[in-house]
Amino acid sequence: MNRELFIKPSIVLPIPSKRINANYIVLLFVICLIFAFLGKVQATSLPFGATGVKWHPGHYYTIQNWANDDPIYMAKVYKELDATPALRGMQLRYLWGWLEKSPGVYDFSSIDKHLAKLTAMNKRLVIQVQTKSFDANWKLIPDYLKAPQYEGGAFKYSDFGPKPSNDGSRYGHNIKLWNPNVRDRLIALFKALGQRYNSHPNFEGIGMIETAMGQAIIPLTTDQAATWFDNLIIVHQKMRTFFPNTMTIQEINYPRNNLKQITSAMVKMGGALGCPDVYPDEPGLNFPGDQYSPQGAYRYFSQLSGVVPIAPTVEKVNYLNTRGDKLGHVPAVQELLVFARDDLKSNYIFWQRLPEYVNQVLEVMSFNSQKTTPSGGLRSACPSAYSSCIRN
Repeated sequence: MNRELFIKPSIVLPIPSKRINANYIVLLFVICLIFAFLGKVQATSLPFGATGVKWHPGHYYTIQNWANDDPIYMAKVYKELDATPALRGMQLRYLWGWLEKSPGVYDFSSIDKHLAKLTAMNKRLVIQVQTKSFDANWKLIPDYLKAPQYEGGAFKYSDFGPKPSNDGSRYGHNIKLWNPNVRDRLIALFKALGQRYNSHPNFEGIGMIETAMGQAIIPLTTDQAATWFDNLIIVHQKMRTFFPNTMTIQEINYPRNNLKQITSAMVKMGGALGCPDVYPDEPGLNFPGDQYSPQGAYRYFSQLSGVVPIAPTVEKVNYLNTRGDKLGHVPAVQELLVFARDDLKSNYIFWQRLPEYVNQVLEVMSFNSQKTTPSGGLRSACPSAYSSCIRN
């Protein structure tokens, strides 16, 4: 074989060619830097045109809204999240009035701050936009909603109907969602949130508060109540379009007569079902249904498991008793977990982080059954309502 065939010829470039070659090297270096930068950007953004929904089921903290920006409290939260692999992130709650300062002027700085911190830890954020308050003094809605075209924006309710304020019953406000102007302003808020957060890989979900309206001090008309639930569904339909890659959650509990309408709509649009309570022995939530009254919220969870995400919340009252009327017993955290996992068939469980119960929750999170799978022992299959799930 002729070895000359394998001898690389020696080519001497003229001076101009050498300069061109050097320019190419510089250009190639610049292109590499650009791609490196884009790689960093993509770390906080889903790939362009991504389909499917972000899906990281498991256990999450729930933070009371008063503590969202309490530096001492939140420092403990982040330390515990970092030390506990079974906790995949946290849920933060924001009153509508905190997020929108004036029409179309939003303040998402608190969300941005926590999302950045969680992303650095490879943890995830879920937020709830609260449109119902449990204290008459909370700033539930933006001030502009008090104008006549919004009918004042919100109505006052009590847990126990129209009673004097000194009887010990709890008062709060709920939004006048039957008003189309209120509905459209809420839709505008979710549109702004979707534009900002849908494509962020660590923004796991967004939800709305319970369906229980409370007993209005001034009773609602039949049309107002019916339109309230119709508009709730419309808001969620819009939310799904604003968050095509993000789980959207509706908490359900009461009234039972409206739950079939809501759950059917959530299945059709691919929304998630949550619940503000995990009460193993609560009669109304566990009610099987009969010829006189529809089934309770928990029945929908077990029936729709695998179809839509199931994501209940363990609240303070759930640590205290297995029933809302306190006629049950004080449950262990493990009992709440087993009920939410096996009876409700949960994909996500949000644990309210309370100083007096945090050690018990963390102890349960340290058990092997919570540590051996990313979902902490909860159901992890992609719901059939989703076209696909984004797991990275």
